[in-house]
Amino acid sequence: MIFIFAVFLLTLLVITAIAIVRTKNLFVAVMLTSIFSLLMAANFFILDAADVALTEAAVGAGVTTVIFLCALALTGDREKSREGGRWVARGTVGVLALLIIYATFDKPRLGDPMAPVHQHVAPWYLEKTPEYIDIPNVVTAILSSFRGYDTLGEVFVVFAACIGVLFILSVPPPRKKPAMVEKNSGLRHHLIPQVVGRLLIPFIVLFGLYTQFHGEYGPGGGFQAGAIIATGVILYALLEGESKALRAVPRSVLLGMVVGGALLYGGVGLACMLMGGTFLEYSVLSSDPVWGQHLGILLIEAGVGMAVCGALLSIFHAFAARESLS
Repeated sequence: MIFIFAVFLLTLLVITAIAIVRTKNLFVAVMLTSIFSLLMAANFFILDAADVALTEAAVGAGVTTVIFLCALALTGDREKSREGGRWVARGTVGVLALLIIYATFDKPRLGDPMAPVHQHVAPWYLEKTPEYIDIPNVVTAILSSFRGYDTLGEVFVVFAACIGVLFILSVPPPRKKPAMVEKNSGLRHHLIPQVVGRLLIPFIVLFGLYTQFHGEYGPGGGFQAGAIIATGVILYALLEGESKALRAVPRSVLLGMVVGGALLYGGVGLACMLMGGTFLEYSVLSSDPVWGQHLGILLIEAGVGMAVCGALLSIFHAFAARESLS
């Protein structure tokens, strides 16, 4: 039954992808892209990749869709037709599709215990996580502790990406004009989005906090939590207007979250060194090494959540500011 449902989802993915390529209406393309992300999230859940599914749903179908819509407000509604070059593009896509299909013939069977990925470090992670860290979610143990350097690099990539986008989209502060206030009023005059949105926002933020602090025991963690909370704040901005959202969470606070999240992660590593361990060796943070691992993971996941949430909201407000000056 699960196999049939998976094939059904893959079929919908192909149909949605073709529709995205074929449509000339950019708004329809953005909506179809959001649907594509939701279908991908469902596929990840079927493959037991719940952490990736949460990220895809929050970022791909949520925040990215809103940013695309903000970018669409700065352009036209329809794609401009361009002559020539189509056969080159079609040929390139065809060759790449054949290569990908050919590569799938050498893939191991789904769930095969003898697959190469299960013969390398995965058995060691499964064996040693209860002993060294003692948390049920092995994914969190790998990303936050065993591969803490990789996650630290990802946090600083998010930090650098946020700074880069803000440099590209930087605009002077908008002047206060009556017309600006009216344009920036969001969906205040639409009853159904107001009622449904106000009902959902507290639950979205609450679920984000649950994902943040329950990542050791179930799917989730700082990245997913930051994206989910950012989605709730963006929904508030769409309903009440960007000015109210900025009064609730000013830009200075958002930049402080981005910088503070990265510094918190790095600061935990430095604290480990000062206490006689190596960089990001959380076991030295407490007399009980296992509790030290728990404390270190909790702190660095908080840094990840702060950085991701602040970066996504800063990028959203950067797009919204350009729209308000157009």
